[in-house]
Amino acid sequence: MKLYINENQRMGVIAPEIYGHFSEHLGRCIYEGLYVGEESDIPNVKGMRSDVVEALKKIDIPVLRWPGGCFADEYHWKDGIGPKDQRKKMVNTHWGGTTEDNSFGTHEYFELCSQLGCKTYVCGNVGSGTVQEMSEWVEYMTFDGVSPMADLRKQNGHEQAWKLDYFGVGNENWGCGGNMTPDHYAHLYRRYQTYVRNYHKDRPVFKICGGADAADYEWTDTVLHECFRKPAPESAHGFMDGLSVHYYVGAEKGAHKGSATDFGEEEWNATLKRALGMEELIRRHGAIMDQYDPDKKIGMIIDEWGCWHDVEVGTNPGFLYQQNTMRDAVVAGLTLNIFNKHCDRVKMACIAQIVNVLQSVVLTEGSRMLLTPTYHVFHMYRHHQGAELLESYLEQEGQGEAVVQESISVDRDGIVTVTLCNHSLHEAQNMELLFVQKKPAAVSGSIVRGAMNAHNTFDEPETVAEEAFTEFEVGDRGVSFVIPPCSVMMFRIG
Repeated sequence: MKLYINENQRMGVIAPEIYGHFSEHLGRCIYEGLYVGEESDIPNVKGMRSDVVEALKKIDIPVLRWPGGCFADEYHWKDGIGPKDQRKKMVNTHWGGTTEDNSFGTHEYFELCSQLGCKTYVCGNVGSGTVQEMSEWVEYMTFDGVSPMADLRKQNGHEQAWKLDYFGVGNENWGCGGNMTPDHYAHLYRRYQTYVRNYHKDRPVFKICGGADAADYEWTDTVLHECFRKPAPESAHGFMDGLSVHYYVGAEKGAHKGSATDFGEEEWNATLKRALGMEELIRRHGAIMDQYDPDKKIGMIIDEWGCWHDVEVGTNPGFLYQQNTMRDAVVAGLTLNIFNKHCDRVKMACIAQIVNVLQSVVLTEGSRMLLTPTYHVFHMYRHHQGAELLESYLEQEGQGEAVVQESISVDRDGIVTVTLCNHSLHEAQNMELLFVQKKPAAVSGSIVRGAMNAHNTFDEPETVAEEAFTEFEVGDRGVSFVIPPCSVMMFRIG
């Protein structure tokens, strides 16, 4: 199999935010996962778990979405500010029926993002909240002048306004966010987004409209139609800067999604087929967006994606805690490659979720922490962030289904990053990577590989890890190597 790379043809910048993450008040994602409180015996800085923060910094996390998810449309932000012993408690009806004590709120979220060094993405409440509530939250977070909400923020200990990079106007409003029809949500969106004020003209808030569930193309078309109708909107790209899409994959059989670890080849193939379906979703939603926004000023925001399996036996079904195998790693690699190759339209993506929920990059158990196979894929792929996509083409022998998939980018220093996935379970592939003109100098590689069910446990946390890959030969115009089955690989070529 030959991989041709045209290093002279640059296809667009890969937004770092494509490598974003999602944190919801769900199970043990926030509490125990990211936040343990300042009084905890687990090492922390202002309540944030030091081990988790340090691990996330190593994958250059670019943006963190919060507080949901379904939780966002029942979250009332004023319950999560002020002295913690005076904050209101509530029952998290969406996720396990547990008590939410609101000890992690707006101030804590911005502290976490500060420690991570990442951008902020807050999702507002449309389903059960008012326009006034949303407007006041934006004012509380971003206004530096004299106003009731700015004064309240100062009283609660934060003098200066924060930088709010992204704001989502509702979440899954076709479902848990209100069971709305697309035209009803579109009308609400037009109204609510009006009061998401830009108090700083030099750092405007990027407004994200709630988009479709997977292949619901009618939702995308209806919402865009309503938000581009006359009278002329306030900007060249309607009332929005981004439009979201959510897509989860698994080996679903009836009411069951299938075990995260106990599965066979049939489940492997079904999951990978669905993962590769991300390509069609982006193309078809993108084609609708092109009708309204041919200049691609609106970003496609895939702010929930990943594998959704059955919960681990013995855990709360509402906590969505699942293990993470090589199957998840390959899904992550394939999906990120697809995002890279559609960087002209896809401007952000957030894997669900960051810790202890669904396809996590980190799992915790008390004071212990482990890195999942998916984490190691994100670590290898981090070099794509902010790099320019290069034109590439795979040529294989025969007419069979392609089992290797790629994306390639070049950074400001001229270093080329090649990421490859082999989703065959049994067949290695002989690969020849060829440039148009470039003569490779320094070459290094790494790989994540293992049996399809291989995963890390707290007793054996290194079963699947990123390894150095040195089994390659450098030629005048490229690199030759064999990519093993069930693997994700990365090369850095100078």
